[in-house]
Parts: sequence; structure tokens; C-alpha cells
Amino acid sequence: MLRITVAALMRATGDNQTSLAVGLRITQGQVSRKQSGQAAWSLGDLDRLSAHYGVAVPDLLCGPTHAVERLSSHRLAAVVGGSREVIAV
Repeated sequence: MLRITVAALMRATGDNQTSLAVGLRITQGQVSRKQSGQAAWSLGDLDRLSAHYGVAVPDLLCGPTHAVERLSSHRLAAVVGGSREVIAV
């Protein structure tokens, strides 16, 4: 469940594995292994995820929707999961 929550937070904030790794002070490869299920997220990782996203640890454990709803507005990407297009009319 935490992998799904982290993926949702990454999508909502525009983070990629590299930027998340920098924020958590781990390597991109470690993020990849944790997100693929080859390695487990540790309690220390939870604390760093909480600090990185500004979301309390209990909120991270309540599922992706709950965690994303707890993000502050300045952490949200301008456009979630895409790019902004202006269509002139």
C-alpha cells in the first residue's frame, strides 16, 4: 500500500525517482527497488517521506487519496500527470 501512496504523491507533486531520492537522501536505485517491491520501505524512510512531502506519517499510512489530500498547495504540481496546453478560440 505504501508503494501506491508514494507513487500517488510523486504524481501529484511532479517528483520523479531521482528527485525523490535526493529528498530522501538515498539513491535513485534504492527508490526504484522500494517502488518495485524488491526492497521494503523502512521506518526511517517513512520519517523522511513525511518531511519531504510535509505529510504526517499516519497520513502516509492511510492510503494514496488521503495522503495526496494532505499535501499543501505549494507542493502540488501545476498540472498533475501532464502538461498544460492553451487552446486559442
